Amino acid sequence: MTEITFPRGAEIAAFHDHCVHTEHWEHDAPVQFPSGVWCFIERNHRHNSLLWAEEDQARRKHVPDSEIAANKRAIDRNNQARNDAIEKIDEILLTELDSVARQPDAWLNSETAGSMVDRMSVLSLKIYHMNLQTQRADADEAHRETCRQKVLRLKEQRADLAESFDRLLQAAQEGTAYFKVYRQFKMYNDPTLNPYLYSGKSD
Repeated sequence: MTEITFPRGAEIAAFHDHCVHTEHWEHDAPVQFPSGVWCFIERNHRHNSLLWAEEDQARRKHVPDSEIAANKRAIDRNNQARNDAIEKIDEILLTELDSVARQPDAWLNSETAGSMVDRMSVLSLKIYHMNLQTQRADADEAHRETCRQKVLRLKEQRADLAESFDRLLQAAQEGTAYFKVYRQFKMYNDPTLNPYLYSGKSD
């Protein structure tokens, strides 16, 4: 059997961390990977980073409603793009696995590899922003210590997820496990499925 080279969970986590530690990368950094699975790992992470900022801004209470509406629309756009990237990650990985003979007792993993990448992306953002809380001079030591403990738990969660990602792809290559592309079907973004879009409803 020919060995298939897949991204490793630790490599993906390191890439995510590098990006979030680069100021304004989600807006200003050029695309690093123009094609292949890394292209969509990068794209997914970029849209998760944009989503994070929009979600924070959408919670503001002392700005005009029009600004919050703009945040909500940006959230919808980025969330759709984020999910599209997840599906592309899965499609590319499954194409690589297409020639693998599946064992009769192979188990179906309920979470796809692309969804795991997406979760690692979100965890990198949580780790980064939680770590910022440990450095706040305007917060007391109890707050900083609580956040330090949360950073440790988040890092453990991501390490476990990265290991699970590697195990899934190894098992899939051996034919003992598999996963499927699950389409998200975001109805609220689809003008043919959201009644407030296709019927012109206003209330």
